[in-house]
Amino acid sequence: MTATTIPTTTVDQARPARPTVAKAGLLAGAAAAIATTAVAAAARALDVPLTVGGEAIPVLGFGQVTLVCTLVGALLARSLGRRARSPRRTFVRTTVVLTALSLVPDLTAQATTATRATLVLTHLVAAALVIPALARCLPLQRVAA
Repeated sequence: MTATTIPTTTVDQARPARPTVAKAGLLAGAAAAIATTAVAAAARALDVPLTVGGEAIPVLGFGQVTLVCTLVGALLARSLGRRARSPRRTFVRTTVVLTALSLVPDLTAQATTATRATLVLTHLVAAALVIPALARCLPLQRVAA
């Protein structure tokens, strides 16, 4: 009788690895910056005056502001990941409220309706890309130390 051995490997399937907040923030921020710049460029191509209170907003400014706000969001995610009892839920709720608050200046700006709509759209596009990407990096519940 012959014995045959079959090599086996075990894989730890406890939980899939989450991306880091920094990596997710970088990727989502870049995508959101490109998307908001594209929305602004499309609006400008459609003759939407990107001016508020008589001051023109440069198209590339949309991407720059998006990157800065993504950095703030990543710092918030990292902080809540360390301190909140339910980091993911707390982050999503907080950022949705902050996004809603960020629309107030857009809606009340001294600008045309088309300009205000463009500003609102860029906020919503950025939030739709960044918030879920950063939220996926956070645990549902923080493990007590």
